[in-house]
Amino acid sequence: MHPARHAETHPDKIAYVMGATGEAVTYKELNDRSNQVAQLLRARGVGVGDVIAIFMDNNARFLEIAWAAQRAGLYYACISSKLTAAEVDYIVKDCGAKMLFTSAAMLPVADELVDLLPDTPKLMVGGVRPGYGSYEAARDAMPAIAICDETSGTDMLYSSGTTGRPKGVKMPLSGAPIDADNPLRVMTNMLYKVTPDTVYLSPAPLYHAAPLRWVMALQRTGGSVVVMEKFDPIDMLRLVEAHKVTTMQVVPTMFIRLLKLPESERKAYDLSSLVSVIHAAAPCPTLVKEQMIEWLGPIVYEYYAGTESNGFCTLNSEEWLAHKGSVGRSIMGTVKICNDEGEELPVGEEGTIYFADGPVFEYHNDPKKTAESRHPRNPTWSTLGDVGKLDADGYVYLTDRKAFMIISGGVNIYPQEIENLIVTHPKVADVAVFGVPNEDFGEEVKAVVQPMSMDEAGEDLASELMEFCRQHLSPIKRPRSIDFEAELPRHPTGKLYKRLLRDRYWGNRDSRIV
Repeated sequence: MHPARHAETHPDKIAYVMGATGEAVTYKELNDRSNQVAQLLRARGVGVGDVIAIFMDNNARFLEIAWAAQRAGLYYACISSKLTAAEVDYIVKDCGAKMLFTSAAMLPVADELVDLLPDTPKLMVGGVRPGYGSYEAARDAMPAIAICDETSGTDMLYSSGTTGRPKGVKMPLSGAPIDADNPLRVMTNMLYKVTPDTVYLSPAPLYHAAPLRWVMALQRTGGSVVVMEKFDPIDMLRLVEAHKVTTMQVVPTMFIRLLKLPESERKAYDLSSLVSVIHAAAPCPTLVKEQMIEWLGPIVYEYYAGTESNGFCTLNSEEWLAHKGSVGRSIMGTVKICNDEGEELPVGEEGTIYFADGPVFEYHNDPKKTAESRHPRNPTWSTLGDVGKLDADGYVYLTDRKAFMIISGGVNIYPQEIENLIVTHPKVADVAVFGVPNEDFGEEVKAVVQPMSMDEAGEDLASELMEFCRQHLSPIKRPRSIDFEAELPRHPTGKLYKRLLRDRYWGNRDSRIV
């Protein structure tokens, strides 16, 4: 269950292909190059338990570096390519990275890091700059044979920072052989029909937990992966047809962009090879999911989990149609719904979602955040900070992130429901809803809309959307005002940096996001 084993049995099989450039890498090439990089790491004094940082775009070198770290017993901290130099500097120093790998696509941020990280050895893919060595030259100087002390490493990923400063999630190293089986690989095989014949499309950035872990799980299985350099709805459909993709994982914003294509464009591509389309990362509006199942058939799966890997809920299309709005039943960890005092709530009541009996995690260098993630009475129960409820059949329903809750006149309002409605309007591409100051009620509901065309932004569209909300929402939930932005600060993984929008309206006031 490792690329090294597939390189022995199927050396010429494609491990991955880049969607835009078409560059294909076989299992033999992936194995040889990851061996070279593992040799390089040892030559630079990077040992078992150390950390390296990968700050790159989706390119053909990303996975060989990740697999090198995995077989060298390292933590590999994969950093968002959207961050500023100061943010990257914080993560590299917080995780204690012994080396930084970046790419020419990360300029000019990469240039700024030279002065910020003068003592961190740095290599660049696809170019050479002052302060950086050539990754390719350093790799190719090493032998393509296994290091003598191979042992399993793992990722060390940082939260997206949508509600504050990113937090590193660091799991204990297993000490297992590099080809020891992996729980995610087992789940993908059992739940989503993944086999060595699977062709998996990954449209999201590899630095994020789900794309990185699922791609590597697919390569443990021996399937082939199509990596999109960046998401585009037409490119996605084209690649499914061209590579006969069988499985892909998306986020709800990708569903929305696909559905807003003209029907003639959606029907122009042959998607009959698909056997499973999996979505996660954010709640999916009910209407959007209904339309996706109608279009693709009952092959749409959903799961709810986090970078922290403390629990896992999942369901298929048939289950969802019987429990619309649910994100599934737990198959790892027992779901508990609790109030602010930590008391367990009955079926149907909303509260903080905890996972009991799941894997334990810690936020690196942040005992306060770690403690805040634990149940006040049962420290083995942990939460991702989401609010939701359970139904009588044990299915979980998400209400929203607790940090995004609006309190208006003492009433709790969750933006997700409002966002799920507004985004279905044909003139809306994206939307963020949050609370803004109100002298009488404390907060009031504000919507910031990204229209399909900025030419339509203005009072007429605002009035149209207000009427749309009036038809479907109770008065307390309706936005009191609507602003327009050409593009919302949404992460490529589907997460919305709502904090950045809220801060504009709160100024120096406490927006309750930490």
